[in-house]
Amino acid sequence: MEIKNIYCVGRNYRQHARELNNAIPTSPFLFSKPTHALVEAKGQVIQLPGDRGAIHYEAELVVHMARPYDPNLPLEALIDQMTIGLDLTLRDVQDELKKKAYPWLLAKGFPNSAVLSAWLPFEGLEKMAEYDFALEKNGQEVQRGNIKDMIFDLPTLLEFSAKHFGLDAGDILFTGTPAGVGPLAPHDELVLKWREKMTGSCKVEFSAKMI
Repeated sequence: MEIKNIYCVGRNYRQHARELNNAIPTSPFLFSKPTHALVEAKGQVIQLPGDRGAIHYEAELVVHMARPYDPNLPLEALIDQMTIGLDLTLRDVQDELKKKAYPWLLAKGFPNSAVLSAWLPFEGLEKMAEYDFALEKNGQEVQRGNIKDMIFDLPTLLEFSAKHFGLDAGDILFTGTPAGVGPLAPHDELVLKWREKMTGSCKVEFSAKMI
């Protein structure tokens, strides 16, 4: 599947914003990742940097654009697939960047920081709201979310993204993470779930050799 731009929404769940002592946003807050950050979770070991402080997991619902954004088209015509992903964050690096009011790219854009599970057909907002997405770490659930709890809904996020950055076929959007984010440790095993079924899994290892 072609993937062009990777957009990510920050602070789109109130409880997550509060757990990191961040203000609740009054408009969508977006950042991006390079395509080098992409990796598919299919049971393998994923290498992460081990010399830049804590790495936090953030499970999110991700959507894939089927065509360029058109405000006159329904979501079902704009989005063809969805999945559950991980927006991995170098939290110590991010904290330092925040203090200096610098962009977050160093904390968000490292290789393997955008983990995607298997793509699934997009069934529309009403159907999606019937199910939670979840992340398990070492057999224990650590995050659970539902699009009903997002501060800015999917139509608003698409409209905002298209207006400010452009939104085309092949672009993907991480829609924000619920509360429960936390640090990863070497040998952690992660399972992403939709409708209580596994959509992807991986094991993380840390390396001090990554640039």
